[in-house]
Amino acid sequence: MRYTVALTGGIGSGKSTVANAFAHLGIDVIDADIIARQVVEPGSPALQAIIERFGASMQLEDGSLNRRALRERIFTDPSEKSWLNALLHPLIQQETQRQRQQATSPYVLWVVPLLVENHLWHKADRVLVVDVTPQTQLQRTVQRDNVSEEHAKQILAAQASREARLAVADDVIDNNGAPDAIALDVAHLHARYLELAQQVDSQEKS
Repeated sequence: MRYTVALTGGIGSGKSTVANAFAHLGIDVIDADIIARQVVEPGSPALQAIIERFGASMQLEDGSLNRRALRERIFTDPSEKSWLNALLHPLIQQETQRQRQQATSPYVLWVVPLLVENHLWHKADRVLVVDVTPQTQLQRTVQRDNVSEEHAKQILAAQASREARLAVADDVIDNNGAPDAIALDVAHLHARYLELAQQVDSQEKS
């Protein structure tokens, strides 16, 4: 299996910006959020199962999943959230494995927002955390998603703590500053990951 770097960070940390920087360097990016959307596309068995479980309000007029309604439904009910995870996680994992096998870059970047929450860090060779202060997270989330500060605080509270993410990190990008500072950090890490991937590849062939 291709050498895998898992990228994670809390909401508003700038994971997409970092992932895009790696993509510009020719690295295949596997995004768990994108895969999670693909498995519930209109007409999919998973979407049908969600509608049967929660009702027609889970589907928008264009046939797509009503994500806001689903979030509200499972946010306050742990048992329903567990049901949804049991439905979607195997499908997401299956597609993730398929993309890893098809990847052609020397290593792959696996973007997993809930890496810590779902205890998935052991499935990667290395973990990269995009780190920002909670205050920065709040400001960015309120501006980007056009939500109240109170709602943004609820989202942060539902996620793993900053300390929990840093505890599993092999590498950290501090993204509290200007966005253009990321490119240099990514370039350094890219060189390191190429080296590590080459070492593993050599070991497997020897």
